[in-house]
Amino acid sequence: MEANTFSTGRLPAAFLTPGSSSFMDFLASHSPDLLPGNRKLPEGIVEAPHGTTIVAATFPGGVVLAGDRRATMGNMIAQRDIEKVFPADEYSAVGIAGTAGLAVEMVKLFQLELEHFEKVEGATLSLEGKANRLSTMIRSNLGMAMQGLAVVPLFAGWDEGKEKGRIFSYDVTGGRSEEHGYAATGSGSIFARGSMKKLYREDLSEEQATTLVVQALYDAADDDSATGGPDLARRIFPIVTVITDEGFRRLTEEESSELARKVTDRRLEQPDGPRAALL
Repeated sequence: MEANTFSTGRLPAAFLTPGSSSFMDFLASHSPDLLPGNRKLPEGIVEAPHGTTIVAATFPGGVVLAGDRRATMGNMIAQRDIEKVFPADEYSAVGIAGTAGLAVEMVKLFQLELEHFEKVEGATLSLEGKANRLSTMIRSNLGMAMQGLAVVPLFAGWDEGKEKGRIFSYDVTGGRSEEHGYAATGSGSIFARGSMKKLYREDLSEEQATTLVVQALYDAADDDSATGGPDLARRIFPIVTVITDEGFRRLTEEESSELARKVTDRRLEQPDGPRAALL
């Protein structure tokens, strides 16, 4: 029997009809106008705040995902303390680079997508499945991306089946690639990746991995004006998260500030950072 949508206290029929375990499919069927990709595209190129650099690195037992705090609009700093790294669910996280408003909205939709699947199916998606769902969401934003409103996230999590941390990167078309060891996205990614390339080792401890990503963000900020380094005066520090078999954990303000201060103090002695061995 179809639900009475005109009476108060009753759910609309759409909520009582069996369907897909995908929340995006549900919206596409019943409220397609709520999907970001179905909205009317703005005319011309739109200036909007952009998030910049996100980095990630694996270590035995997990993966670290971190981001700087700066958002820019052209050559201006739009926000100094934006948050770019969010938990997707208990065992995964996503860091955003690109148009900040659309990126945050996409993250919220992604969180709902994973929660909806778990409630409908009674089980969680595999990490591979989560990465694929995010790819589909990015692809649906292609129209916006072609007008300069791109969202290019970095996805990381703990794979319970393979018992290790994994990293996935994307392009604006939704193309997905698994990264091994470390990865970076955003305007400062070329400098962050170069930094990690010389410092990364497969046997890093969790503490060393968190130090590595902060070093990489520092190097990115040193060469990329859109990336913000640790701001000791305003007490604004990178967001650093760790995902292991125990789940998602974000470093506390005290932990991230102490880590950032150690890196900054060391840079007073070696402005260009740690030296990698020649051989």
